[in-house]
Amino acid sequence: KLKQQSRLTQQLALTPRLQYAIRLLQLSATSLNLEIEKALEDNPFLERVDNPKDSALHVIAENALISDSSAATHVTIDSVAPTDMPLDFQDLSYATPVHNDEGMRSPMETTPSPTLREHLTTQISMRLNDRRQLALAELVIDALDENGFLIETLDEMLEWLPEVLNIKRSELETALRQVQDLEPPGIAARNSVECLAIQLKKLPGLPYVTRKRAITIVENHLPLLARRDFSRLKKLLDCDDEDLTDARKAIHSCDPHPAAPFSAEKAHTLVPELLAFYQDGQWQIGLNPAALPKIRISSLYADIMKNAENRQTMNTQLQEANWFIRNLQQRYETILKTGQAIAEKQQPFFSDGAISMRPLVLHEIADTLELHESTISRVTNQKYMHTPHGIVELKSFFGSHLTTESGNTVSSTAIRERIRQLIGAEDQKKPLSDNRIAQILGEQGLVIARRTVAKYRETLKILPAHMRKSLSL
Repeated sequence: KLKQQSRLTQQLALTPRLQYAIRLLQLSATSLNLEIEKALEDNPFLERVDNPKDSALHVIAENALISDSSAATHVTIDSVAPTDMPLDFQDLSYATPVHNDEGMRSPMETTPSPTLREHLTTQISMRLNDRRQLALAELVIDALDENGFLIETLDEMLEWLPEVLNIKRSELETALRQVQDLEPPGIAARNSVECLAIQLKKLPGLPYVTRKRAITIVENHLPLLARRDFSRLKKLLDCDDEDLTDARKAIHSCDPHPAAPFSAEKAHTLVPELLAFYQDGQWQIGLNPAALPKIRISSLYADIMKNAENRQTMNTQLQEANWFIRNLQQRYETILKTGQAIAEKQQPFFSDGAISMRPLVLHEIADTLELHESTISRVTNQKYMHTPHGIVELKSFFGSHLTTESGNTVSSTAIRERIRQLIGAEDQKKPLSDNRIAQILGEQGLVIARRTVAKYRETLKILPAHMRKSLSL
């Protein structure tokens, strides 16, 4: 029958503050910097520390009022790179957006690069004096897409141009050639073939015969070159290996995307939040001082708060500022502990590289730090460490394992590195097939299927054997 019952249960509520703390944890260093900039704009109690060498996070006790900065409690993240860290790591610096109190640019920031249109119009205005020719050239420039290709045909342009201007097709053809003569080479082409041909015609120091052969390949036999059908190419061009190799080198020196440097989508700068350094006979991990957020509670606004009429609103902002800084501190402490735990498991990697990477899964680090696997997953995603072998994403230290004939386990990362080394040392005239690579690994005690080799090769973005085949250099 129906009856009422009372029961006591414990449940973790995912409050908005907890959700925000989790969000901060999974942000990359670049995204975190943008988040900090937003917090500085929204909360007047937060301010940047002017001294770039000050890597401490300054915070006052919650609900406390201060009249000067000396009353603040200083909270410093421990284990920041020690003073006896090797000099080459101490001198590392990474460009991050920095602004002073007046909103002026930091000297580290560069002036904005010109757009593709600005770059081209500057050149053409210095070459042409005739206003009509200049206007037509700028008309062609305006018809280029973001990749630098002409998106309209000359006939299409003639259709919408006013008849009263009496513009002839020959004039547009002249304007197009004038724009195609600008830098970067290959600009204003109507397709990829024309783009490569323009660059080959302007390539300095190229013998006439080689230039002509390369242009012939681009204009008539590009599919054969893509398939590396060198035998047929040599017959069609009536040349030998050396002649074809010279032509291929010329073609490969061209850029199929000449406008790429002017693209609006710039590559993000990788900011490693952790540094690996050798000390006391082992590799250790420290926080990168250049990546630490240098913010604190503003003593000015804390002093204003004492006599303000809206103290309740300002007190809420003060609490939020304290909470934001504590979350940042917790974020960096968690990243540091995770990096240190990874380094303890992967010591051979720091000395010998990826070939010595051992199998590692998330729950091993989670158990060591007494954290949930999902937390470790968030910490290792888009977080980077500066190592002797370059900047490495933390999640790259994790990978499945394969069992060798001796019963030992080998990391899939180490297997991929061995495949990369084998392909790097192969004879380019007789590249190793996936099956042959599997046989070589088997001879080394690593039993692996051909399809697994193919999968790992694809993750390394390495072409199959028939696409890697090359002529003698």
